[in-house]
Amino acid sequence: MKETNQPVSTVNSLLAAIGETGRDAKRGGYSRPVYSSAEITLREWFIAEAQGRGLEVSTDANGIIWAWWDLPGSAKDAASRKGSLVTGSHLDSVPGGGAFDGPLGVASALAAFDVLAAREGSGDLHRHRALALTVFPEEEGSRFGVACLGSRLLTGAIEPAKALNLRDANGDSFADIATANGLDPALMGRDEAALALIGDFIELHVEQGRGLNTEEFTDAAGRGPAVAIGNSILGHGRWRLSFSGQGNHAGTTLMTDRADPMIAAAQLVLKVRDIATAQPAARATVGRLEPVPGGTNVIASRVDLWLDVRHPDDATTAMLVEKIHGQAQKIAAFEGCSALLTEESLSGTVNFDAALGASLAKSVHRLIPGAPLLPTGAGHDAGVLASEVPTGMLYVRNPSGISHSPEEYVEHDDADAGVAALADALEDLL
Repeated sequence: MKETNQPVSTVNSLLAAIGETGRDAKRGGYSRPVYSSAEITLREWFIAEAQGRGLEVSTDANGIIWAWWDLPGSAKDAASRKGSLVTGSHLDSVPGGGAFDGPLGVASALAAFDVLAAREGSGDLHRHRALALTVFPEEEGSRFGVACLGSRLLTGAIEPAKALNLRDANGDSFADIATANGLDPALMGRDEAALALIGDFIELHVEQGRGLNTEEFTDAAGRGPAVAIGNSILGHGRWRLSFSGQGNHAGTTLMTDRADPMIAAAQLVLKVRDIATAQPAARATVGRLEPVPGGTNVIASRVDLWLDVRHPDDATTAMLVEKIHGQAQKIAAFEGCSALLTEESLSGTVNFDAALGASLAKSVHRLIPGAPLLPTGAGHDAGVLASEVPTGMLYVRNPSGISHSPEEYVEHDDADAGVAALADALEDLL
């Protein structure tokens, strides 16, 4: 690791500054859906931190925040920023999520900038291209149901009309919420000019699993390396299954006279587990279920459930979904109901850019010789951008192995190691 002056802020102090924003008293952890008051506060925090470092900040038509560290003496325009190095992550969360999923990558980008600025100030860094720090909106899809919505709009992976018509649990459309937050829906969609600015994209993220804590990588004390280099993301998608039956009175309708979609939904949840368990490397989850109308003394007329399916092989993912759909149809028919499957989002397996991955590994291994290459089952904006520009990821060890939960955790020393690895990797690419 190269010598540095003391950075302006550590990653841990940056995270501590936002530690009370979006706390969820009911679920535990944090709930920071996109464009909620909590997420807006975090966006404002990032902008203030970036501007306090002298970076030029702007928000593009898709709601992505860019903070620019231009080359000395450059024109600070699109021409001089073309092919820049970009790093960042997201600030939104799942309901009741952990403190690190997203914000760790954003705070680490700011802290890594401090390291690099100190090196440039001391004459140890001579850059050949600009650096941008970014924040992508709605990465989790917890408000509008489509993960990585900002990066999907940027790359054209989702049609603007489809995105704008998405609705949250309150019935508000993405178009309405975007407009209320200063965006123009007519300008949303694939942005060739913005894509041209990205030469390479690196996303640092908390590891969302136990890869760094498996026996293969742990030392005698049972501790794994602080950092890993990402090499792939499992193919995954989200589907909505709607079981429709006959709404009725819970007290006057005999059990034999019912067409209850809740019974069908309950049976399918168990079938999802069985189908995924029978397929090596598969993951399938029902994490959300909504009865309509939702009364305690009412037999539901419809039950919607949301299905998440993942597998390294895209054909296998499709096969799993088809099996689940087939079971849903059989169960629905037996219960006197109907079943409708709707795809909400789908991403194929992503293999990160090999050349960029080799550069990241070389940089990280100088600092952490045992840092391994790791695949992940979690989706990221880096995975969406991979179809357009070279992308790579760094993961910071999560000793609990738990994510999307208040129990998600990163030790302070590991967070610092992640910043050091990110700073070195960025320097080698600048």
